[in-house]
Amino acid sequence: MNLNWRSLLTEPSTWRGLVWLLTAAGLAVSPDQQAAIAAAGMAIAGAIGAFFTDTRP
Repeated sequence: MNLNWRSLLTEPSTWRGLVWLLTAAGLAVSPDQQAAIAAAGMAIAGAIGAFFTDTRP
């Protein structure tokens, strides 16, 4: 299977996944920071989902 990384990086689902991974990586901080990071990650992922569409092959 040959992945086309350039087209994969242009898909909003890839960016949402990266935001979720970065959000999860930030959970090793204080509880207040955890809540702020989680809220920001959810907001960014939601905005990506709301304003960009995935391309269909």
